[in-house]
Amino acid sequence: MTVAAEQQSFFHPDILSDPFAFYQDKIPTAPVYHDAASGLYLVLSHKLVSEATGRVDEFSNNFQVVLSGARSQDPEVMAILENGWPQVDTLLTADPPVHTRFRKLVNLAFSAPRVNKLETHIREIASDLIDEMLARDEIDFVRDFAIPLPIRMISEQLGLTSEDTSTIKRWTDAFVDRLGGMVPKERELQCAREVVEFQHAIKAQMDARRASPTDDLLSDLVHAQVEGERPLNDGELLSIVQQLLVAGNETTTASLAEGIILLARNPAELAKVKANPKIIPNMVEEILRLASASSGIWRVMKADAELGGVTIPKNAMVMMRYAAANRDPEKYENPDAFIADRTNARTHLAFGRGIHMCVGNMLSRKEMTVAFEELLPRVAAITLTDESAIAYPPNMMLRGPTSVPIRFGAAG
Repeated sequence: MTVAAEQQSFFHPDILSDPFAFYQDKIPTAPVYHDAASGLYLVLSHKLVSEATGRVDEFSNNFQVVLSGARSQDPEVMAILENGWPQVDTLLTADPPVHTRFRKLVNLAFSAPRVNKLETHIREIASDLIDEMLARDEIDFVRDFAIPLPIRMISEQLGLTSEDTSTIKRWTDAFVDRLGGMVPKERELQCAREVVEFQHAIKAQMDARRASPTDDLLSDLVHAQVEGERPLNDGELLSIVQQLLVAGNETTTASLAEGIILLARNPAELAKVKANPKIIPNMVEEILRLASASSGIWRVMKADAELGGVTIPKNAMVMMRYAAANRDPEKYENPDAFIADRTNARTHLAFGRGIHMCVGNMLSRKEMTVAFEELLPRVAAITLTDESAIAYPPNMMLRGPTSVPIRFGAAG
């Protein structure tokens, strides 16, 4: 197979912000796409992404250098980060057997009983936020609901109840901007300061839980023990918690926001769900498929390997493009359409696949399901009041709207 190559990179900001025409063009013709301008490889089809994520001996997750930011070796950035703790390869950036140890320990904190136990509180928070939102004359769904719901949940579970939502969001934005790799140096320096501030705040909470265990996720992580494995140390815990903070609110925020956009633009689907609320969990899977907030994740080639008829050389950087796979026409009929009761919606790869599948996927699903179960009975219609305000900042790995101005029609 000849690898496709074009002069304009997929990683151009305009394409990252609106990549769907690119996906439609390349998935059928170049499911393994060599981006000539950047030298990177993209895996686009559902079949090949699923295959590659299972080939961990060839497609390595040890890509910490990418996550550390475009200027991670800049002396000024390094000087700031030295005031905190160095990054440790744990869940997202580790291969077996290192990854296996961390996964075992973190799974203890993200068990189904733990997540189910949180449902009542999620429902309380969602209901309170809906009350406040419906009382407003002007509603921005991102600001008024999609940000505060997951942030309040994850911050409480990490012992950050004394921090306000804006502080948690500020830290998360710093991590996301570093992931995006597209910020100027001044922002990179500020992000480094935010990382160190976050680390010291979490370290204080970790120490408190070592002295006196509490009933939350952070305490579970601090005290997690598996036979034959040593407990997590400070650096490992901080690395894991940083990943959980981003995964625990940024991606859920983006998916909730995308969900409300899809419902507003598809009133027939909204009516279908309101008439049969039992399909809300399936609708959530369809939203996750189309939103694909974690749009892609890196891999590094350990050796020359063939995928889909294309030979990818050793040390090449490869991106598993989940957002493209989730719109693969071979997997999903009419793939760009929002169909709340789509029968195979749950086959999406929004949380990844294989040993690196998002450990917090059950919590995210629970938050989204509860949110729509609480919201939809209370509104008759959803209208986007300013389409021009819905914008997607370019980011290599994450995608979500920064603002969604809406108006709700009150339910009778």
